Amino acid sequence: MSDKVLLVTGGSRGIGSATARLAAAQGWAVAVNYSANSLAADEVVRAIRASGGTAMAVQANVADEAQVLRMYEHIDAKFGRLTGLVNNAGVAKTQAFLECDLSDWQRVLNITLTGSLLCGQKAARPMQANGWGRIINVASISGLRARLGRTAYGTSKAALIGLTR
Repeated sequence: MSDKVLLVTGGSRGIGSATARLAAAQGWAVAVNYSANSLAADEVVRAIRASGGTAMAVQANVADEAQVLRMYEHIDAKFGRLTGLVNNAGVAKTQAFLECDLSDWQRVLNITLTGSLLCGQKAARPMQANGWGRIINVASISGLRARLGRTAYGTSKAALIGLTR
């Protein structure tokens, strides 16, 4: 069991993948979360292991509390308790205000905002009990400045900034 255990939500691509790889290079045991693309997550894990790091892929929809709980149980069993969380999972749906339909709105907010709340709460309790831990929420300039066509995305990132503060 490691004393530096990190979960990166949305860790199979983009910023999440880069974060997972960098953390592993710095000695963290990394849980790479993905929702649907197991091949991409497995590739990140393979790259980390090939570089001498410790990693595992873990599937969960972060907007689903039962899946989040199962994800944490799996990580705890394999690596031990988390000491770090990077809430990176999000959906960058492009829709203008008048075209933004309710199902897309809810999906974007559920993954970006509700997922960060659920994962953050589950991580913070043991961190608080142990007296140490770090949670990083990945936001966007879109949360500070409106961008045409980014109605749900910008709103979700603005709300995430508020949650973080």
